[in-house]
Amino acid sequence: MSSDLKDIYYAGGCFWGVEKYFSLIPGVNDTTVGYANGKTENPSYEDVCKKDTGHAETVHVRYDPGVISLSALTEHFFRIIDPTSLNKQGGDTGTQYRTGIYCVEDGDFGVIKEVVAEVQKKYEAPVVTELEPLLNFYIAEEYHQDYLVKNPNGYCHINFDKI
Repeated sequence: MSSDLKDIYYAGGCFWGVEKYFSLIPGVNDTTVGYANGKTENPSYEDVCKKDTGHAETVHVRYDPGVISLSALTEHFFRIIDPTSLNKQGGDTGTQYRTGIYCVEDGDFGVIKEVVAEVQKKYEAPVVTELEPLLNFYIAEEYHQDYLVKNPNGYCHINFDKI
């Protein structure tokens, strides 16, 4: 039932691949790409890329906690990013490509902090992935939604074998 679904927001570089990756995980009901935690209202892709909006390319993930836990989803997230890379993932550089996890429920922070602590043990450099409440989220333009489904040979920095 959709009323049992939960929401979490992941920023992991270019949102095309992050969206496709999460859409393939059993228990994920829906994914939507957009711009999160910036300082301007209703930014366009061009605004996010060329102006100082403060937004991160982000994927809204709706998932069924009866099928997959927030902990397991977050472990998946860390398989596809370099959590020690600040404002850069793959070939994409800029603050809009920073990594982050944005929560809508206070109880999610503790679960995610535990996962981050385990991830940190794998790296000498500090994990720089943001963990913050979701302040805002603006849905990206339609051509960005399910981009890699519509454009199977489109650019992507994600290795889909890591599911």
